Amino acid sequence: MLYVGIDVAKSKHDCCIIDSDGSILSDALSISNSLDGFELLCSTILSHLQDDDLDNVKIGLESTDHYSTNITNYLYAKGFQITTLNPLATNLFRKAHTLRKTKTDKTDAMVIASMLFTDESKSYSPVSYQIQELKSLTRHRYRMIGYRSKLKLSITRLIDIIFPELPSEVWSIHQNSSYQLLLECPTPEAIETCHLTKLSNILKRASKGHYGKDKALALKSLASKSIGSNNRSLAFELKQTIRLIQSVQHEINELELQIKIVVDELNSPLMTIPGISYTLASVIIAEIGDIERFSSPAKLLAFAGMEPSTYQSGNYKATNTPMVKRGSTYLRWAIMQAARTVSMRDITFANYLHKKRCEGKHYCVAINHVGKKLTRVIYYLMMTNTAFVSQT
Repeated sequence: MLYVGIDVAKSKHDCCIIDSDGSILSDALSISNSLDGFELLCSTILSHLQDDDLDNVKIGLESTDHYSTNITNYLYAKGFQITTLNPLATNLFRKAHTLRKTKTDKTDAMVIASMLFTDESKSYSPVSYQIQELKSLTRHRYRMIGYRSKLKLSITRLIDIIFPELPSEVWSIHQNSSYQLLLECPTPEAIETCHLTKLSNILKRASKGHYGKDKALALKSLASKSIGSNNRSLAFELKQTIRLIQSVQHEINELELQIKIVVDELNSPLMTIPGISYTLASVIIAEIGDIERFSSPAKLLAFAGMEPSTYQSGNYKATNTPMVKRGSTYLRWAIMQAARTVSMRDITFANYLHKKRCEGKHYCVAINHVGKKLTRVIYYLMMTNTAFVSQT
């Protein structure tokens, strides 16, 4: 049996090959992240293999997001067994076997190869292309939302300088009517001097009739007494930032339509849970991937990083310990958001939340308990592929 450890990087991968006796066959193999490098690794492995049975080769590498995708797909297509290891586990394994503070790509590859002796994790198997697409789309949406949030913070900062009184007069400075108003009249002076009919039409059209002449008069009065700045450069920055937000929002809308198409193709039972929409369902499905990877709901809970930490020494045992927060940040966020929305729409989860609150738990702690209950329900639905049925 051959054990191959690969330390993955952006431009190169360091490899170590050992046999069943622990003898190092190759510990200085460094391959480029290219087809030639992959073929060199494959030929090197085969040269040390006594027969042509690829089942006698076990390859391990750390989960390093996109850096490991290409080499993993290549080796899997060649018929090798691939095992994906948690970087936290490999780091602790390395520290447990030496007191020396030594960490190099070469030693990391050797640590991964050594871990394969005792590691009992399941071999890698690619998920369906819809899951891969969904994971890519949902994470892209997460980044787009983050970018939009930063732009909105810039709008808030600029409004505090240009027209600090505006937020008190409108429901939100980030609503469509506020954006259209600021695009046409970005400063208090521009609002004050704008013709009343024009200002009323801008507000009425953008707010779909919610705002009209009365709101226009109130804004003109507010602008006349504003302490804000009429700086041209700030006004230009404000208008440009608003246009960026609108452009990003358009792309997010297109992205969400694509996500909806993929979720509909998967026909997941998660969509039958009241309170879980396409957005939350897509993140949960994409991050879990193949539910068969988890043998119990507890392991799914651990993957989401929602299990409580444990500390016990002698007669002391810590209580009220926080959740470990290790695992998929995206999955944990989606489940916690879903716990809140599901408890608003399903009587069983609502009663469970009320029970935890009556026990004196903080709202966030109670929602965490609801999230754990929801995780167990999600595990059962995905494992059995059955629709959610509300309990009465």
